[in-house]
Amino acid sequence: MRIGEIAAVVGVTTRAIRHYHHVGLLPEPERRPNGYRAYTVRDAVLLARVRRLTELGLSLDEVRDVLADDAGRDLADVLAELDADLARQEAEVKERRRRLGVLLAADPGEGEPISPALAELLAKAPRTGSPAAAKDREHLTLLDAPGAGGEEIYAALGPLAADPGVLALYERLDELADAPADDPRIPGLAAELVAAVPDEVFAAIPRDGAVVPGFKEALLAEYAPAQAEVVRRVMEAFIERGRG
Repeated sequence: MRIGEIAAVVGVTTRAIRHYHHVGLLPEPERRPNGYRAYTVRDAVLLARVRRLTELGLSLDEVRDVLADDAGRDLADVLAELDADLARQEAEVKERRRRLGVLLAADPGEGEPISPALAELLAKAPRTGSPAAAKDREHLTLLDAPGAGGEEIYAALGPLAADPGVLALYERLDELADAPADDPRIPGLAAELVAAVPDEVFAAIPRDGAVVPGFKEALLAEYAPAQAEVVRRVMEAFIERGRG
């Protein structure tokens, strides 16, 4: 058989066959006097096996291992690893679809691609139109990344989020939107905000976590002068409390 003929028999492309030859997966057959490859039925059987294994999702290196002699890995071991990998991918796709379903079911403008842990935390917070509360919700998403420690912090913040008294603190912060940076209400509000944070939150914050240079200034720039002064005092108190 010529290359086009064996390709038709096995159901692969001639390009795939040439690639298998190039990577050493399929031995080169003998050539006829005219230079054309002469494939046998045995070549077709081997090529068909390669096709079946690649259709299962095995890489070419894994197929080579399976086709090797005694030095190769057992097919059952390779397939078991493949099955475990597919199960992991299936679980990841299922979780992604679940999160996508939540976003699709949300009202327009309310859906956000956040983790289940953060979604659970935000669900505990009473609805409010407070701009300061909205900023806090946005800032929490900065922890919503693998390795950022967000899940543990979100869990610790649960009681605080569900406390209706926290809304009053947000409203008092909103009231400082047009106040000067030396407003007399600043010290008391900052102290109450610090006192409202549970000790568990500080325990969840990594002690070796470094603040990215420039982040503090960028965060304070989000607020009006009096509000920024409150947030600055709260941040400094958090750093001191975290060292304790």
